[in-house]
Amino acid sequence: MAGPTGRGDSLGAALNDLLRSQVTPRHRLSSYTAKHWHAQLSQLTATHRGQQALEDVGLHVRTKTLINWLSDSEYNVRRSYQDLIHTAYENTAIVPADPLPDHITRGQYEISGVVKTGDDERTRGTVDAAPLRTDGSRGHWDEIEELWLAGELTDEEFEDHFIDDVIVEDIGEGTDGWEFPGASYSVEVR
Repeated sequence: MAGPTGRGDSLGAALNDLLRSQVTPRHRLSSYTAKHWHAQLSQLTATHRGQQALEDVGLHVRTKTLINWLSDSEYNVRRSYQDLIHTAYENTAIVPADPLPDHITRGQYEISGVVKTGDDERTRGTVDAAPLRTDGSRGHWDEIEELWLAGELTDEEFEDHFIDDVIVEDIGEGTDGWEFPGASYSVEVR
């Protein structure tokens, strides 16, 4: 039975496509676009999550002060309070990424596309050559997960780390390293 599959124009793109189909990436909520402290404060105080974010950053003011701020967008609010409001707003606007699930870090991977090691270059996952198979459970996923959680896991970074931290850890260096010079890849995890 086929497992989740990612596709892309590079190995890294296929890996990212696979991961994004399985877990939620770090992202910004589209409804958080306010620039001015007053609009940000109004939006934050309208939800429990926003109120919690204000408390978490240490904005502690009396209810009367908060009402004064909300009733007048030109109210003279100290810069330090504006900074706290902005920080709380940004903390609420960003949804953290889900951690990498076990079926990703412990799965068996089948990579189809052009694979090169030394002088051996062939298209894997065809009738002439089986997909490149690697065991994700033998890999070291810490740096990949760290980049994923920070929202900085680019296709290039994912490919580089997957080669070094997963493929090499399972299969070894290959004849002369691993390269994926093709323009179309699919990655299936089982």
